[in-house]
Amino acid sequence: MERTRTTSDARQRILETADRLFYQDGIRAVGIDRIIAEAGVAKMSLYKHFPSKDDLILAVLQYREKEVLAFFGERMEHHRKKLKDPLKVFFAAFKDWFDTPSFRGCAFINASVELANPDHPGFVFARGHKERFRDFLRGLTEEAVGKMGGKLAPAIFLLVEGAIVTAVIEGKADAADVARDAALKLLHG
Repeated sequence: MERTRTTSDARQRILETADRLFYQDGIRAVGIDRIIAEAGVAKMSLYKHFPSKDDLILAVLQYREKEVLAFFGERMEHHRKKLKDPLKVFFAAFKDWFDTPSFRGCAFINASVELANPDHPGFVFARGHKERFRDFLRGLTEEAVGKMGGKLAPAIFLLVEGAIVTAVIEGKADAADVARDAALKLLHG
């Protein structure tokens, strides 16, 4: 039992370290040796859990998606206490994300740009994440205004994606407010 926990602890440390470093410095800029050193694991331990860097990249993106969902779930729950409109709740949580000290944009956009190859498993996962995120926004828009919200969801998705890139470039969270106002204007006229 102790050996299994140690093994899963090592795997978790590798994932958390790689996630932090990939997000902070970029996938291509971070080598396996740096991940091993900062995670405090042996090279053999890393390769036991992740046979290649590509396997690690995919696992990190899967891990990141769970972390993103947890963050948004917690922040949206917090904002639901004051706001009723589901899109206003989302955009408040969205701005919270922009305000986090480590904010460096969307890890899935960043990974797609860095990986470039549309057949890379990490790129494929990032594309799937964006489809799941688009569906999530469609659900929120339909909750806010009914079925017609589903037709407007692709435009809101583009507003959100543009706000992410703008927030990174400008270094300000205000892009979330601009996207929120445009989305609400689009939905409510």
